[in-house]
Amino acid sequence: MLLCPKSWAAITPTSFSKHYKIKLQRSFASLQEYGPTIYALSTAPGRAAIAIIRISGTACLNVYQALCPGRPLLVPRYATIRTLYEPQSPPTNPQILDPNAIVLFFPAPRSATGEDVLELHIHGGRAIVNAVLKAISRAFPPLEGREPPLRYAEPGEFTRRAFYNNRLDLTQIEALGDTLSAETEQQRRLAVRGAANALSAGYESWRKELLHARGELEAIIDFSEDQHFDEPPKRLLETVAIQVDRLRKRVESSIQNSFRGELLRNGISIALVGAPNVGKSSLLNRIAQREASIVSKEEGTTRDVVEVGIDIGGFYCRFGDLAGLRENSRYRETIGEIEMEGMRRARTYTVAADIIAVVLSAEVAAEQKIPLINPDLEATLKSCNLEKQKVVCVINKSDLLQGQTSANEILLRLKQHSTFTALATGGNLLVFFVSCKEAKLPQSDQQDSGGIRIFLEGLLDLFKGMTSAVQPQCPDELTDPSIWEQSLGSNERQRLLLQQCLQSLQSFLAEAKVAEGDDDRHTIGEEMGVDVVVAAEHLRDAADCLAKITGKGEAGDVEEVLGVVFEKYMNHFSLWNAVVLKIETQILCRQITQKNAGPCKVHQEETKLFQNQKTPVHAMLPKSTKKKQSYSKPNTQ
Repeated sequence: MLLCPKSWAAITPTSFSKHYKIKLQRSFASLQEYGPTIYALSTAPGRAAIAIIRISGTACLNVYQALCPGRPLLVPRYATIRTLYEPQSPPTNPQILDPNAIVLFFPAPRSATGEDVLELHIHGGRAIVNAVLKAISRAFPPLEGREPPLRYAEPGEFTRRAFYNNRLDLTQIEALGDTLSAETEQQRRLAVRGAANALSAGYESWRKELLHARGELEAIIDFSEDQHFDEPPKRLLETVAIQVDRLRKRVESSIQNSFRGELLRNGISIALVGAPNVGKSSLLNRIAQREASIVSKEEGTTRDVVEVGIDIGGFYCRFGDLAGLRENSRYRETIGEIEMEGMRRARTYTVAADIIAVVLSAEVAAEQKIPLINPDLEATLKSCNLEKQKVVCVINKSDLLQGQTSANEILLRLKQHSTFTALATGGNLLVFFVSCKEAKLPQSDQQDSGGIRIFLEGLLDLFKGMTSAVQPQCPDELTDPSIWEQSLGSNERQRLLLQQCLQSLQSFLAEAKVAEGDDDRHTIGEEMGVDVVVAAEHLRDAADCLAKITGKGEAGDVEEVLGVVFEKYMNHFSLWNAVVLKIETQILCRQITQKNAGPCKVHQEETKLFQNQKTPVHAMLPKSTKKKQSYSKPNTQ
């Protein structure tokens, strides 16, 4: 007796063979009807200890019988050692492909693709892998006029089938790419957030909130004049507006977190900008712990952007060593065209960088007669968006300073400089004193010669603040902060759809004429009429964007929207008959106006739901309301 997973209880190989006998008895034509079975090498190509070949489709057990003739069927999710043979080889002299292969069978739907999946764990030699792949292609004998029900998988086809079979949604599929490309610890955590179901579940819950709000508006549109509501239509619209405004704040926070997640995914760019010969290249070499950039006493040595990717505390950072910025008028004779192009690229890189590290020389900064920053560097910093970009000052050659007095004088000059005054007032100006000369000397793990380690720790604290999750400003809503950390895993496609959703929500609030007072209460404007039909259309557009993110559900699903209306307002037969009559009229009008376009899915679903006169009323109502419906005579009062 074998104890299998819960879905299989306790079965014997004999009973399992009877259970799957029908799968092996499928004819060649029937296998084609189920679609082709695909196979591919799942592990990286090349020589390795183990290689995994995955087979997905209805012909998995047929492939297993072809490779392991005469062997009993596999028990689901139990690893079994088998000898793989060449298909259709003579029984008297079988050709062995792999003497010790581990075979696993995952029956549908509890598999990676939602189909029957067979995995072959074989030895990773190139010859064995190629031989087994060729043997799988010969598992079915060729027949004239028919395509074999087995073929090699196209790129991404396993994932595509998993999506079609509801094993993965679009957010989880996109996170697979981040998982495979993750190089640092923070990138790994970001990929895990995207692959978790919490992100897609959050988007789906927002979509359902919009469906519920749209159902409220549909009730106002259809029955506000004919029926009596517990609340006036204006109050219902105000309630919907409050819910939509809360959702708007949550969407805004998710968009901000998506931008922060991009820093983790693509890396944080840091521009080392400054005048020539201040030690930018030396600082990059000390951080990278290798000679990444050329160091020379000659000015203008660095002519192009030297970018180096470094892992700092789990954060992927891209340090850019830039050409030194100096005045064209003062050094017109020594500056050539190549250096001019290097300075132009340095300015472009600085404007686009996430963090600007202004490198200054201590011997120049301590001299009162010499300007702290040359005009060309000052003009470049003024062209940057210092409110969004982070700025740090690195005072290199600190070994030339004489005592703490010189350091304090440099800090005072920095705070008084017009470029750094605003940053110094807000307490956002970070200044680090380093010495690349001392950092080059041999040191122990406990020593920090040159102050490079302190500089990197300061950057690490800056990284954490730049990539922390933003929570919506909803005082009456208590949420777990970890929920918003999941939104860091949103990629660019999801962010663009969220921005479209935000625009639709803002359009709804503008159409509903929501005014926010000092007491954080929302009121509907009375001086102008509200077009509820247009407002409901904005909610449909917003829900459409959320549905496109996960690839599941449709905002215009008639049954979902009507379910909200029925559950809350269908208390009388007269109201129910009015709904049926109104929707049948809408169906007829839409079929007439779109006659040339042919029947659409919505028409078919609506016709099936409402034109069947034999279906009882309680069968059309949502399940949650079937037991609650009372069929007493409507109250005419």
